[in-house]
Amino acid sequence: MTDPLGVEDLLRELAPQVLGVLVRRHGAFDACEDAVQEALLAAALQWPEEGVPEKPRGWLLTVATRRLTDQWRSESARRDREAAVAAWDPAASSTGPEPGEDQPGDRDDTLTLLFLCCHPALSPPSQVALTLRAVGGLTTGQIARAFLVPETTMGQRISRAKQKIKSTGARFGMPPAGERAERLRAVLHVLYLIFNEGYTASSGPDLHRADLTAEAIRLTRALHALLDGDGEVAGLLALMLLTDARRAARTGPGGLLIPLTEQDRTRWDAAAIAEGTALITDALTWSPPGPYQLQAAIAAVHAEAARPQDTDWPQILSLYRLLTRVAPNPMVTLNEAVALAMVRGPRAGLDLLATLDGDERVSGHHRLDAVRAHLLERAGDTGAAREAYRAAARATTSLPEKRYLESRAAGLNGTD
Repeated sequence: MTDPLGVEDLLRELAPQVLGVLVRRHGAFDACEDAVQEALLAAALQWPEEGVPEKPRGWLLTVATRRLTDQWRSESARRDREAAVAAWDPAASSTGPEPGEDQPGDRDDTLTLLFLCCHPALSPPSQVALTLRAVGGLTTGQIARAFLVPETTMGQRISRAKQKIKSTGARFGMPPAGERAERLRAVLHVLYLIFNEGYTASSGPDLHRADLTAEAIRLTRALHALLDGDGEVAGLLALMLLTDARRAARTGPGGLLIPLTEQDRTRWDAAAIAEGTALITDALTWSPPGPYQLQAAIAAVHAEAARPQDTDWPQILSLYRLLTRVAPNPMVTLNEAVALAMVRGPRAGLDLLATLDGDERVSGHHRLDAVRAHLLERAGDTGAAREAYRAAARATTSLPEKRYLESRAAGLNGTD
């Protein structure tokens, strides 16, 4: 019997490669993706019992191709196929390898598939769902559970995304050279969203969803292997590793959130920190610093401090100010306010925070109230801090964050 977890990891690695071969040959992304999902399910049931085939990628490709052929045997499906092929690149529609083409599976289409799943016609939630399904090899049920929505809802979202891809007439191939940088930014943003949802779940009873952070890191590793000369890809992978390294220390008994300054740093993952630090240190020597590299550099400075009081806050403040120039947004300003408070005192941080009060992008977001509460508490204004903590607790949909914020507010009772 084969280890089921090992089989699952292998299937996730092979899923985009097999799907890429099918779509490159046949077009019809939606039909090919369904066929691959059926092949993955068959493998998940058979391989743990019967063992992994000698050529697992070829096995999956054969099974998926048979499923595709079976699907196209009905008259209605045949009409759909004809319409799809008519709208597709004829050169990619043959059922066998093109002259001079590598044997099935020898060519890795993961990058092309990522670009397709992050097509600009799709909304970010649809890009995330389709990426996890088509490139990550997750089932609809797994994705639905990760985002705490009914499986039928997630199924509809994925189906609409595939239909949208079809209706745009998008072809399976790399975007034109003039569009690649923008499309790569979309791919990186989707991977960043997946990681963030796993690291700090936006809703529900758990702070972490380790399956999502692990999948985001796996996919970003794959992208880095394909684009090892891109500094922002290296920066994103470094950021994920350095951030996820703190995961074990972020919660205490009962799942209560522990802020960075109070974490037991001996529980941080030293191997992940070493890998992430090496990645970002190297990238910054040859690549102009982009937003992911700068965020990774900030995470590396935090990781270098054995104790909270050893943190090089002036360096972190300088990095946030550079990040504000490179990629300004209110969340960066929130973090810059914290760094400024550590360097020049809480009132300086509160003054910077006040510049966000009229910003619709962050108004009503619990993090604005949470940071204000923290800075007010440091400034000694416990009454205002208590009310800000309570406002943040009311606004968040994450139960661990709510409990933490409520406990901070409760701790200030009677201290006015």
